[in-house]
Amino acid sequence: MVNESIRFPQVRVIGPDGTSLGVMPRLRALQVAETYNLDLVCVSKDANPPVCKILNYGKYRFELQKKQKEMKKNQKAKEIEIKEIQLTPVIGQHDLDTKIKIANKFLVAGDKVKVALRFRGRQLSHVEVGEEVMNRFIEGCQENCIVEKPAKLDGKLLTSILASKHKK
Repeated sequence: MVNESIRFPQVRVIGPDGTSLGVMPRLRALQVAETYNLDLVCVSKDANPPVCKILNYGKYRFELQKKQKEMKKNQKAKEIEIKEIQLTPVIGQHDLDTKIKIANKFLVAGDKVKVALRFRGRQLSHVEVGEEVMNRFIEGCQENCIVEKPAKLDGKLLTSILASKHKK
């Protein structure tokens, strides 16, 4: 609440330098703010009486937005994403090497990698082939990862989760 939108009959006023100017009627507080060529901003409406501060409202809003933007930026830096790499049991060696290279980029960046190996049709009768491909993939990422969840068959998917050794 700013200036005329403040509707409390009595308010505690804090000056632009941070000193308390005391409790006064709303109209008197607005006059005092006008003498400083600043705005009267309600900073605590739940207090008894409500606390209002004399300050430059435009600058105050800008500082709040800047602070929120900085907090959001810091929050994103701490988020760890899970990237997914999909394989098949009949993947070629070069394709596997390419997927390993991509996974290593994710791991160096500090993200987790979920490796999903999908079986189709009769491939499910030879799960050991898929497990061997998964083990080759994990060996290729060994220097950048810790196996957080070992390979486990769930329906037609063999999945494993690799965590990064590097901090984000």
